[in-house]
Amino acid sequence: MKEIIILFLFILLIVFLFWATISYKNSVEKIFSKMIIKNLEGKNYKLLIADNQKEWERGLMFVRCPCDFDGMIFIFPDKEIRYFWNKNTFVDLIVYWLDDDKIIGKEYLPSIEKTKEIKIINSRLPVNKVIEIIKQ
Repeated sequence: MKEIIILFLFILLIVFLFWATISYKNSVEKIFSKMIIKNLEGKNYKLLIADNQKEWERGLMFVRCPCDFDGMIFIFPDKEIRYFWNKNTFVDLIVYWLDDDKIIGKEYLPSIEKTKEIKIINSRLPVNKVIEIIKQ
């Protein structure tokens, strides 16, 4: 009888973990329902589109891999020096700074779990697009 209870609890735990994973994936996809394929340095990436204030603020915070996407493109209405940080970011990122579709810079932004403190990076020139690629 004890073995049956343990087996039942184990199955219940597996079902809960599966449900939590699906639920989180669906919540990310609801927030960022738009995606594009973007070619960077000869490789195609599937990117979530962030094109409004709410999406810019959320970014890839709280994302853990594996994911159904490779990263995110932030599309801004104007060109400014942009600042990005790793607060609540649990994946390592390669950040591309773009002036329209021209790459003008590339940086590595480690996860908060690696740095143990917030790290801020910024574009050297004004940009209107930023792409974050999840480093595998």
